[in-house]
Amino acid sequence: MPTGRNCCAKELPKDTESLVPLFNIFNFATCPIEHLTEDGKGMTIGQLFRKPLFWVAILLMVCAGASEMSMAQWASAYTEAALGFSKAVGDLIGPCMFAVTMGISRVIYGKYGAKIHLNHYMIGSGILCLCCYLLASLSSGPVLGLIGCIFCGFSVGIMWPGTISITSPRLPQGGTALFAFLAMAGDLGGAFGPSLVGAVSQQAGDSLQSGMLAGSVFPLVMIVSLILLGRNAAKKKGN
Repeated sequence: MPTGRNCCAKELPKDTESLVPLFNIFNFATCPIEHLTEDGKGMTIGQLFRKPLFWVAILLMVCAGASEMSMAQWASAYTEAALGFSKAVGDLIGPCMFAVTMGISRVIYGKYGAKIHLNHYMIGSGILCLCCYLLASLSSGPVLGLIGCIFCGFSVGIMWPGTISITSPRLPQGGTALFAFLAMAGDLGGAFGPSLVGAVSQQAGDSLQSGMLAGSVFPLVMIVSLILLGRNAAKKKGN
């Protein structure tokens, strides 16, 4: 007798699989696309490189990607090896709850973003992220370490989209090149952060807590950069 899974698979014709890409083709064909800048008025790459704000934004994106992925990629192994939970618990509670809290953070800002000062929100998120990394790396109790791992997802939820939202109004002529470099910087941080955590952990005798302590440098740099960026904006407004 066929299992329930096989029955469900037989009830769905294979032709229906093509409906999803066809639906996406229709959406992309009919969706209005706003131009970032008028033709010929966007900044060149050389002009972007001469803007100090551009390099601050790149640094923020690297730190955002590293802060997010360092914890996300090592969450399962961390909850299993460093905190002593089983593999099943490590896989479910670590990455799963990290993703849930990250989604909650973005939903909150999406709902109430108009009433929230983005720079202050991101500084607060950076401080929470730093506390989560320190809790995960310095805590002797598994429950506290797990709490740090879970709430780290909430803290990093706004970092990537928030950096883009902070940068785009300040560089309105940045165009496609600006967003391409920001995306590349975020991916670079997402690759470098977990690598650093893994390398430090290995050098410390496979101690993931030591690796997490090294990873705390990313939210720390982000906090300092956002404070300096806010002070610079306030100084310009005062003048």
